[in-house]
Amino acid sequence: MNQRRSYQIGTGLFIVLGFAALAYLATQTTSVANFQQGPSYTLKGRFTNVGQLKLRAPVKIAGVRIGSVKAIDLDAQRLDAVVQLSVDNRFKEVPDDSAAAIFTSGLLGDQYVSIQPGGSPAMMKDGDEFVLTQSSIQLEDLIGKFLVGGGPSKPGEQQGDTKPDAPRNEAGTPAEQKPTDTKH
Repeated sequence: MNQRRSYQIGTGLFIVLGFAALAYLATQTTSVANFQQGPSYTLKGRFTNVGQLKLRAPVKIAGVRIGSVKAIDLDAQRLDAVVQLSVDNRFKEVPDDSAAAIFTSGLLGDQYVSIQPGGSPAMMKDGDEFVLTQSSIQLEDLIGKFLVGGGPSKPGEQQGDTKPDAPRNEAGTPAEQKPTDTKH
């Protein structure tokens, strides 16, 4: 009976450690872990579509996390999503002509905000708004474009061409063909 009891305790400990490991991994991979490492400042961006962007999603420059998404609101007048980004004060050197874009980690991963730095000598301050933004690209839209007239199937062929090998002018449109004179 003593040996059976030790098996039960060992199995119970193994299950508890397994659940603890799963909980740890879940918090680390879903951005539930708190990023706050000190004082921060807020930047704003307007997007026509934020997709599945969530609060506390990472904000990155060159793949390095510099902050997190603080709030996502809808502007009732312009019907745009206003995203507030909390950026750590250590990263105060963001040029004011930088662009913000929403990307997806991997094919089906979580979304994050990526900042592409500009070249301006002036830096963004607390409360500034990005002038250039790129909204989230929806996987459903890409699949729909691919399935319903996804563009040319051969290089150089345009949709609606009846003759794919027809000569083209400089603009890329089919050139008028003149009758060839076979008599000399």
